[in-house]
Amino acid sequence: MFESEQKNLENQIRQICGEKELPFNPIIWSWIPFSGNWGISASFFQLASEDAKQRSVRVNVPQRAQEIAQIFADEIALPDGFERIEAVRGYLNIYFSTKIYAQRVIDSVIDERQDFGRGERTGKTVMVEFSQPNTHKAFHVGHLRNVILGNSVCNILDFAGEKVVRTNYLGDIGLHVIKWLWCYMKYHEGEKPLGDITRWMGDIYAEATRRHEEEPDAEGEIRSLFARWDRRDADIVALWEETRQWSLDGFDQIYQQLNVHFDHLYFESDVEDSGKEVVDVLIEKGIATDERPENAVVVKLDELCGTKEKYRNLVVLRSDGTSLYATKDLSLAARKFEDFNLDRSIYVIDVRQSLYMQQIFKTLELMNYPWAKDCYHLAYEIVNLPGNVTMSSRDGTVVFLQDLIDESMERALAIVEEKNPSLTEEEKTVISNNVALGALKYSMLSRDNTKIVTFDWAAALDFNGQAAPYIQYAAVRANSILRKWGQGLPGVTALAYELTPVEVELIDLISRMPKEIQRSAAEFKPLFIANLAFDLAQTFNNFYRQCPVLQAEDAVRDYRLRLAAAARQAIVNCMYLLGIETPEIM
Repeated sequence: MFESEQKNLENQIRQICGEKELPFNPIIWSWIPFSGNWGISASFFQLASEDAKQRSVRVNVPQRAQEIAQIFADEIALPDGFERIEAVRGYLNIYFSTKIYAQRVIDSVIDERQDFGRGERTGKTVMVEFSQPNTHKAFHVGHLRNVILGNSVCNILDFAGEKVVRTNYLGDIGLHVIKWLWCYMKYHEGEKPLGDITRWMGDIYAEATRRHEEEPDAEGEIRSLFARWDRRDADIVALWEETRQWSLDGFDQIYQQLNVHFDHLYFESDVEDSGKEVVDVLIEKGIATDERPENAVVVKLDELCGTKEKYRNLVVLRSDGTSLYATKDLSLAARKFEDFNLDRSIYVIDVRQSLYMQQIFKTLELMNYPWAKDCYHLAYEIVNLPGNVTMSSRDGTVVFLQDLIDESMERALAIVEEKNPSLTEEEKTVISNNVALGALKYSMLSRDNTKIVTFDWAAALDFNGQAAPYIQYAAVRANSILRKWGQGLPGVTALAYELTPVEVELIDLISRMPKEIQRSAAEFKPLFIANLAFDLAQTFNNFYRQCPVLQAEDAVRDYRLRLAAAARQAIVNCMYLLGIETPEIM
C-alpha cells in the first residue's frame, strides 16, 4: 500500500549514502510492532560494519549505526503519508500518518476485493504433491489432514504469487491391488459399485484381507494372479484399468465435496519401469550396492556420506527384482522437474515418513541432480478421533471420511436450524455444508501441522470459540450491517473523527494480511492465516458491539460501513486460503 513511498525513501537513502561516501545496500524494511502508530523500520548495523571495513578503521558498530541512522533522520524529506521519523539505537523508524494509513488500508481492500493480499507473480513454479491415496482401498479419515493441508498450501502459494501445480500421486499397483482383484474375481465378479464407491472398494479390500488370512489356498491363488499381472495378461490388465477407474471416480466424489482439485495425476504404474532404470544407474555409478540374488539393492547412505545413523540404508530394489516405493519415488522426482520445469517440489506426507524422505532427497543429491535441494517434505502429524479410534484399511476398522463429513453436516444442520429456523430448506442445506466442511478444515489448519490433532465436535462447531463457525458468523454479521444499509457502499470517505481503540486494532489486523500471506507461503504454514482469521473475527465482533454503525452520524456511519465491508472481505479472503467458504447468511 505504501510501496512507492518506501521506494522514495530508499532512493533518498541511496543519494545520502553517495553524498556521505557511505556504502549502500538495498533497504530491508520491517514493520514496527504496533503501539498506537503504524510504522516501518530499517537497521543500519550492517552498513556501519561495512563502512568501517571500507575505511579500515575500528568502530563501535552500535554507536556508528546510530550515528548513520541519525544522519538519515536529519536529512530525509518525508513523503506524503508519513508523519515523523526518528533514529533509535541504530534503527531508522518512520511512522505513517494514522488517518492516511487507515484510509488507505480500507480503500485497498474495497478496491481489490477478493484479490486483497495477493502478491505479485514471482515467475516461479512450485509443485505440491498431496492426498496420495491407494486405489482399491477405502478413503478414510486418516487421509483428511493431508488433503486439507495440501489444498490450503496450494491456495496460499498461488495467492503469494507462485505458479502452483497441484498434483496427486496414486498407488495403483502392488500386492494390495492384486489381493483386491483376487477377491473380486472369486466372490464378486460382474458386480459394479453404486453410491459410495470408496466404501464399496474398501469393503472388498477388507474382505480380501480376511479371506487371505483364513483360506489355505489364498496365498497361492494371489501369487498366481500376481504372476499373470507381471506377464501383463490382457484380461487382468483390462480388469485392473476398469476397477482403478472406479476408485478414481470415488475419489473425485470426495474431492468435489471438499472443493479440492488437481492439475495433474501421477500413478505408481507410470514410474515402475523407469524406476528400475534409475536403480541400474545407481548401481552403475557405484551409489547403490547390488547384493542380489541373496539380498536387495541398497544405497548405503551413512557409509557414502560419512555419517552415523543419520540416513541409514535405503533399499531401492528387492532381491527378486521387484520394485519398492523408493524405486518409483526416485524416478518420479526427476519426472516432475522434467515435465513442469519446476523451481520447487513440495511433498505433503505423514511425519512418520520423515527419515524415508531424507533418504530419497539425499540419494537424489548423490545422483548430482541440481534440483535435489529444491525438494521439501511438508510433514504432518496424525488426527485422533474421540475414543482414540484406530484406523486400518487392512482389517476394515476404518472411520470412512464420508461418514465423518455426513456426521458433521448433520450436526451443523441441527445448529443452523436452531439458530435461524426461518431459513429455507435450500439455504439451510447450503449453510450447513459450509459450516460442516469449514469446521473440519479449520480444526486441522488451526494447529501446527507437526502437532497431533485430537478432533472434538464441540470445539470444531463452536460459534463462540476459535473455530470456523465463529469466524464465518463474524463475516455474516458484517454482511448483515451492509444488507440493512441497503444503499450500496459509500464512496471513499475521509476520516473525520477519532478512531476508537477497537477500530484501530481492526484496521491493524486487516493491514497485516498481505505480509501474513507471504510469511505463510514462505514457511508452508496455513496456521498463520487461521490465526489471523480468528483475530479478525474476534476484533470485528468487538467492533460490532462497541461501535454503532447505522445509528452513527453520517460521516462516522459512512466510514464504519466501509470498515465493516473491508473487515468482511479480509475474513472471506483468509477463509478462502484455508479452503473454507463463507456464507452470506447463517
